[in-house]
Amino acid sequence: MPPASAPPPTLVLVDDDFALRSALKFALELDGFRVQAFASGEDLLAAELPDRDVCLVLDENLPGLGGLDSLEALRRRAVDLPALLITSHPGPGLRRRAGRLSVPIIEKPLIDDLLVRNIRSALGQPPAA
Repeated sequence: MPPASAPPPTLVLVDDDFALRSALKFALELDGFRVQAFASGEDLLAAELPDRDVCLVLDENLPGLGGLDSLEALRRRAVDLPALLITSHPGPGLRRRAGRLSVPIIEKPLIDDLLVRNIRSALGQPPAA
């Protein structure tokens, strides 16, 4: 009997843009990830999150709680999952704040496999061949 393989890592994706969220979910599933998608920071905070093999992918520009606000709320709850921030044109203040939280910023538009490479890095996985 072949050994049971480990389940794929889970990505928790938060983006209010339905079309982008759907496209990213589809593409990331094709890359072998399980994806839980949310439309808002409030939805994320209300969800029960897995506690391992998980990476958060947060859009900064959300109605209500933005990506970093949501991450700070999770950190206050002792949720220490790796996270990436996706946004367009991050200013110096946002970069400093993300740096304090040790959150890499991936700038939109998302080109090539930059997001997937950063997700794999955040999860401690080797780059895909």
